[in-house]
Amino acid sequence: MKKAVPITCALVCVYLLLIHGGGRPWTSRERTIINRSDSLMYITVLPQDSAILRAPSRDISRKELKSREFRTLKDKMLRTVTDPSQDGVGIAAPQVGINRRIIWVQRLDKAGEPFECYVNPRLDSLYGDIKVGPEGCLSVPPMRGLVPRRTGVVLSYLDQETGESRRELVEGFTAVIFQHECDHLDGILYIDRADSVFVDKTWAEERSSFTYERPSWWPY
Repeated sequence: MKKAVPITCALVCVYLLLIHGGGRPWTSRERTIINRSDSLMYITVLPQDSAILRAPSRDISRKELKSREFRTLKDKMLRTVTDPSQDGVGIAAPQVGINRRIIWVQRLDKAGEPFECYVNPRLDSLYGDIKVGPEGCLSVPPMRGLVPRRTGVVLSYLDQETGESRRELVEGFTAVIFQHECDHLDGILYIDRADSVFVDKTWAEERSSFTYERPSWWPY
């Protein structure tokens, strides 16, 4: 019976490490993508990157919040979504090949419409009317769809400075962006929810010369 004691203690230590932010470390694939990507990261697209886009993402631990990998990934994701070649209003980490719960959202509901980063975001509840509106996705070019969404969300996420949990009410089109990006983290795409999907001819013409080829070093 005495031999079971250190094993039990070890299991308890592992459990405490996980719940207090130890988590699993960055994988070699994740490090490769983070470190070898240019400031404009490769955007995963259907159908060639379905395995990544359809996989659920895991949390960022409190320890990983302080890592160089997190800071680099965060910065490169912002540069990518705001680059004129992409010009998006939001981006999720699976869209750059990283199945982690990190998103950037343009806060169209705030003065100056700033982009803000959210770690481990979850929609605790949806509220308000259901409205159908057009949506597109950098990972599903050149399609658009008409998607029913709630007009309000209750958002929870991890504060990047303190590691504490935060909660926020978001309404309007910004709430739609949060629903779209949080879906990405669960392997859901807007086309799964759309009433209809169609080719956006203007977008197709604009991106006619754009390449969706993976980088030669891509680890998948």
